[in-house]
Amino acid sequence: MQTESTKYIFVTGGVMSGLGKGVISSSLAKLLQLSNQKVSCVKIDPYLNYDAGTMNPIAHGEVFVTEDGGECDMDIGNYERFLNQNIPRTHNITTAQIYSSVIEAERRGEYLGACVQIIPHVTDAIKDRIKKIAKTENLDILVVECGGTVGDIESLPFLEALRQLRLEEGPENVLFVHVTLAPSLDVVGEQKTKPTQHSVQELRRIGIQPDLLAVRCSRPLEVDTKKKISLFSNVSAKDVFSCHDAESILMVPQMLYDQGIVDVIFKKFGKVGLLNTSANWDMWNAIVNSFLNSQEKVKIAMVGKYVKLADSYVSINHALKHAGAKLGKKVVIDWIWIDSEELNGDLDKLSQYSGIIVPGGFGERGSEGIIKTANYAREKNIPYLGICFGFQLAAVAFGRYVCGLSSANSTEIAPNTENPVIDLLPEQKIIENKGGSLRLGANEIKVEDNTLAFKLYKSNTIYKRHRHRYEFNQKYLELFTSKGIRFSGYSDSKKRMEILEIPSHKFYLGVQFHPEFNSRPGYPEESFEAFVNASSIA
Repeated sequence: MQTESTKYIFVTGGVMSGLGKGVISSSLAKLLQLSNQKVSCVKIDPYLNYDAGTMNPIAHGEVFVTEDGGECDMDIGNYERFLNQNIPRTHNITTAQIYSSVIEAERRGEYLGACVQIIPHVTDAIKDRIKKIAKTENLDILVVECGGTVGDIESLPFLEALRQLRLEEGPENVLFVHVTLAPSLDVVGEQKTKPTQHSVQELRRIGIQPDLLAVRCSRPLEVDTKKKISLFSNVSAKDVFSCHDAESILMVPQMLYDQGIVDVIFKKFGKVGLLNTSANWDMWNAIVNSFLNSQEKVKIAMVGKYVKLADSYVSINHALKHAGAKLGKKVVIDWIWIDSEELNGDLDKLSQYSGIIVPGGFGERGSEGIIKTANYAREKNIPYLGICFGFQLAAVAFGRYVCGLSSANSTEIAPNTENPVIDLLPEQKIIENKGGSLRLGANEIKVEDNTLAFKLYKSNTIYKRHRHRYEFNQKYLELFTSKGIRFSGYSDSKKRMEILEIPSHKFYLGVQFHPEFNSRPGYPEESFEAFVNASSIA
């Protein structure tokens, strides 16, 4: 039973995007969790998209899929990995969601003839959404990250709502953490404070005085720099925290803890008499150290459609590293220059890698390179893990090069192909809207005995997250099985094939689902752990 009201930590950002608000928000939440607080995170995205589902991953980063089928900002994935807990889709709030709810309420006549305005109607909707999460989940502390930067027009209604929440809940229940930048110029080497000064001034101009500053910098903040920032931002020097570069983002909670941020937060919130949390820290430190102590390198080739932006496959990158840390290996991922569009005539470059992974994707671009990659891995006995699109095009490759179906393809790529090995899900044929209409979220999958999949998951029933419109065409099931492929996992009473494997291969696994979304530090997803392990064996 909750004995006191939920405390709120609002994380804002200034100067520029990409400073690491998500990592800092996740780290704050982790510190509170380690201190035996019931905590969760919310991400506010001020864009007009209803959710992240229709966004180009090269421009926005990956679309993170929640257990309950939300297509969310990738920071939701950060929260899940740091806290090792599922975050519901309701924790990703967008402008479109807020405005839609206000407009629907107006159409129902709920505003009793009032002139509907940003203040109070939109800001009230934002506050209600945040408070409902805190109340429904009975949280001690809720960390709310406001996307974008201070000064953005689209962020103003959200910042105003957060300002009002502090007024309504009281300063003893609300804390503002502002993330800024203190760059060091190579010419003079001095840490510059002007970006932080101007960012805080902009925040104060709209009525918010930050309580704490998290200052991003390449090296630890100097004492004089802290004092100067304090003087011009009206924030005590002890409340200015250095967020300097670290070997791993998992080290950021310890970095902030060592500077006393937990004591500062609890003092401001009036929390006293907290329990000894050394056992929590022992478990967390063991996980962090597993990432730092891994030495032996395993080179993995990531062959995908969106490899030119690291954030496009951020969950897969993390999942590989989770597996490597568990196995004591340092996974080296080459994903920048290996573009599936460039592989058509030069597959031999893949021979230098211990394993090949093909992640998800959509559309025709680069597909031929991926199909040839999947076949190359099969022919050369190189460990292969295909995820979603990688599962589908591995099936296409098997159809072409093993089953003799030279025209085998996916109808997503070639709508009129003679051999639609991969075809549209039947229920997708009547759908018109693109947004939110894929097969999404966790689904039950049955795993057959005496298979690689069962060896990995040690269960006949697993639940995995999905995001796709196309599936394996079971008209080809008997032919594929007769040629040496095994479909070891299925769903919906065998209507859908979920896992394929080649028993005669060193490690060849394709999964229709997205296992990367279930991987956590210290608890790697089973298919990734097995893939990295197979790639480590000469």
